[in-house]
Parts: sequence; structure tokens; C-alpha cells
Amino acid sequence: MSAPSSASGFDVPLPASLKAERHGDIAVLTLARPHKRNALDDPTVLGIETFFTALPGEIKAVVLNGDGEHFCAGLDLGELTERNIAEGIAHSRSWHRAFERIEFGKVPVVAVLHGAVVGGGLELAAACHVRVAETSTYYALPEGSRGIFVGGGGSVRLPRLIGTSRMMEMMLTGHIYGAEEGKTLGFSHYVVALHAGLDKGIALAERIASNSPMTNFAVTQVLPRIAESDPTTGYLTEALIAGIAQGDDEAKARLKAFLEKRAPKTIPT
Repeated sequence: MSAPSSASGFDVPLPASLKAERHGDIAVLTLARPHKRNALDDPTVLGIETFFTALPGEIKAVVLNGDGEHFCAGLDLGELTERNIAEGIAHSRSWHRAFERIEFGKVPVVAVLHGAVVGGGLELAAACHVRVAETSTYYALPEGSRGIFVGGGGSVRLPRLIGTSRMMEMMLTGHIYGAEEGKTLGFSHYVVALHAGLDKGIALAERIASNSPMTNFAVTQVLPRIAESDPTTGYLTEALIAGIAQGDDEAKARLKAFLEKRAPKTIPT
């Protein structure tokens, strides 16, 4: 059953497995299947796609987290056994569409991780732009032991974070990595105490939301594409987006404020 827009605070119906709320110009989307360790079923994946597609223009950043003891234990395997090959391909493509709405969506997304970040849950986290892990977080790709393969974009996104060799090792051996190891490898950017993740995620999202929208767009939309391009194309694209960004009226106002000592300096915190 879908939740009405009045319950979520957004003008889009969401499945019962997702909860959404607003904190000013920040949206918090919560995976809400704690009894299933927030495993992703079809309605949840479709709800994620719908939410990020219909995100209101006044929202500047999103925090994604999981209810209960785990962020996400991956694909709901109960749905997998009944699919034939063609249906399996279509199912994987539906995950690609949903997660692309995160990676190349309207705003930056901060993932708050805890407990299991396994299989499809790790693929979901990898689609986000900033990742905060609580000390309870652990990462695994158990597809080898299940007789399946990643299908939510993991084979594209995860090698960029941890390298192809490391992903192969995880899938072949079932190796589980903890929070601190995961930060070293590149799964997360921050490790915080248990139950401190959401506050840290919201604080980061608020900081991100205070940036120039044009710069946030350039970082999330253009930077990944420059990184994938050949150097000549990359340099040209960089020059174009740099000119566009610095020519924006808001950029001019921010630079003027800095030069007039009305803006904070960059110092360690």
C-alpha cells in the first residue's frame, strides 16, 4: 500500500516501505522494512525512482538512511526465484533507472549507513554522493554464494570506489569488511559512533545545500563525466563548466562577499 502525499509531506505517493520527511530544504528518505533488514523489493525500488524523479525544486539535498538495525541487506531474494531470463534483465534495468535518479538526479544525496550494507544495499549506497558509516556498518557482496550477479549497477560503480580486484575478491570469497576497513577502502567518507549517523548526515546535507546550486550541479553531473572522458575532452568540458559556474550571478555575489571579508574562510574544523 502506498502512503498518501499528506503522510510523507511530498506530493508523490510512496510505498509503505519508504518514509519521507522534510527538514527545511533537506529531504530525509528512510528505507522502512526493518523486519526484512530493509531488503529491496520491487515496490521499494520503484518508490525510490518516483521519489527522486518528483523531488520538489526547493529541496537542495537528500539524506538516505535505513530504519532499524540495518541500512539495507540487498535484494529481497524471495522475488528472484520466479523470474525467467528476460524478466531478470528487465528487473536489473529497473534498478539501473532508479539508482540513476540518485547518482544523476536533481540534488546531492548523503547516505547514512549502519549494520548490513550488503549486495544491492551496497549498490544503492554507491549511487549516493557522500557516505557516512556508523561503527556497526559492514559491507559484503555475497552474490557468489547465492549463484547470482550484481544487478543494480554495482559492476560499474563499485570498481570506481574500491577497484575491480577488490570487488572480485569480495564476490568470490564472501569477505566481509567492517566500518573502519570500509572507510580505508573507499566505501565511506566518514565513520561515526553508533546512532550518530543521521545527525552527521543531516549536518553534511545542510552544508551541501548551502553551496551554489550551479556548483553542486557541476560536481554531481559534470565531474563524473569528465573523469570518464579522454583528457582532451575533459579539459574542454572543465573550461566550459568553469566559465558557466563563475559567470553565474550567485557566484559573483559569493566571491564579492569573500573579497569583502563577509564570508568565512576555509579553515579546519
